[in-house]
Formats: sequence, C-alpha cells, structure tokens
Amino acid sequence: MFAVLQSALTSAIAAAIASVSQISQGVFIRHWLESWLLAWILMLPVVILFAPLLNKFTVLLTEPDQSDAESAPRKR
Repeated sequence: MFAVLQSALTSAIAAAIASVSQISQGVFIRHWLESWLLAWILMLPVVILFAPLLNKFTVLLTEPDQSDAESAPRKR
C-alpha cells in the first residue's frame, strides 16, 4: 500500500509541475490528469520493484562501520 500511495503522490506532484505551462491555455486539469495517470502507471511497478533494493542500499550507507562501532565509547 505504501508503494501505491508514494508513487501516486510523487507522480501527481511531478505531473503538476510539468503541466504548469498549460494554465494559460485553460487545460491544466486535463493535461495534469492525463500526465499523472501515465506517470503513475509507469512508476508504480518501478517503486514496487526497486523500493526493497533502495532500502537495503540506504541501510548500507547509514550503518556505522564495524571499526567505528568497536572504537566508540560504550554507554553505561
């Protein structure tokens, strides 16, 4: 469910930014909805497939090195 909501929100924001130029022509909402739907359909599988890999990569980037953990003073 998180992937569905996250991809919907992200693609909605990106589509709105890309559609701003359509405001003056009066077709912003139509253009935004079409762009959002296409972006969401394309991004949902990407988010579902890559989210676990990105999560593992993030953990690798943010975990302290073993040498740092061993040399750090211990809290009592």
